[in-house]
Amino acid sequence: MASLVEVVLNPGEFCFGGADTRIHTLLGSCVSITLWHPRKRVGGMCHYMLPTRRLPGPARHLDGRYADHALRMFLHEIGRHGTRPSEYVARMFGGGNQFPPAQRRGRAPDVARDNIDAGLALLDRHGFHLAETHLGGRGARRLSFDVATGDVVLQAAVRAASTDEPVWSRGQRARGGNGTPA
Repeated sequence: MASLVEVVLNPGEFCFGGADTRIHTLLGSCVSITLWHPRKRVGGMCHYMLPTRRLPGPARHLDGRYADHALRMFLHEIGRHGTRPSEYVARMFGGGNQFPPAQRRGRAPDVARDNIDAGLALLDRHGFHLAETHLGGRGARRLSFDVATGDVVLQAAVRAASTDEPVWSRGQRARGGNGTPA
């Protein structure tokens, strides 16, 4: 029996693997997308920080800090495995507002909202079936994705001071530690 590979994604990182892979990350305003192929039991997770790169970088270098680059990384892996985007179960998490008082005063850009909008548009543009989301709200989320089963476990990283619900949530909610939304 193969041993389980535990991967912890930091902001800007990307991982795609087989059934022996479990991927973890911690999200604030960043967004993670998980993709899972149920028949082949392959999948991956990205953890992007911004919607797109505004300054030019090396033309051939993909940078997982940006949503558009992270989606291109997924498309590369999907092609490498001889699969198509429509065959994957896509889930999207994060985009929590980390600075609500500053945003109420109009002093901070809404990076979280921009990240959410970018991810939703990119998934739609490339033909992914979005099965589940848990987006927006406040605070941080811990996310674990088991590539063998496609299960995603979502937990609040810190108990929120308010009871804000996520801005957008559709599909079946990810399992939380105590059955409540993250």
